[in-house]
Amino acid sequence: MDNEFMNDIENEEENAPLIVSVIDEDGEEHIFEELDTLEIDDNEYVALLPVYDDDVTDEDGELIILKRNYDGDEIYLEPIENEDEFMKIGRMFEDRLSDMFEFND
Repeated sequence: MDNEFMNDIENEEENAPLIVSVIDEDGEEHIFEELDTLEIDDNEYVALLPVYDDDVTDEDGELIILKRNYDGDEIYLEPIENEDEFMKIGRMFEDRLSDMFEFND
């Protein structure tokens, strides 16, 4: 295989969206595209965009911001309970993603 072809494949993989499957407390699966991550004060945060079936999409695709926690090999995404922390992280993601999205206050 020629190197140019392999480089094209690697670039496509790097640019491919990261799709995340989340199981909620009711056991329902939700699919998201991971847009960005932040690491602040030993905490990890993730900005997600819901992925809908093409034929079923009445929603605007709100940005979902969650805290990423680890328990051994398991990764958990949890809501940010502290309002000040949520607002701070939300503003940071808005700044980082403002070139890609229009945010409504």
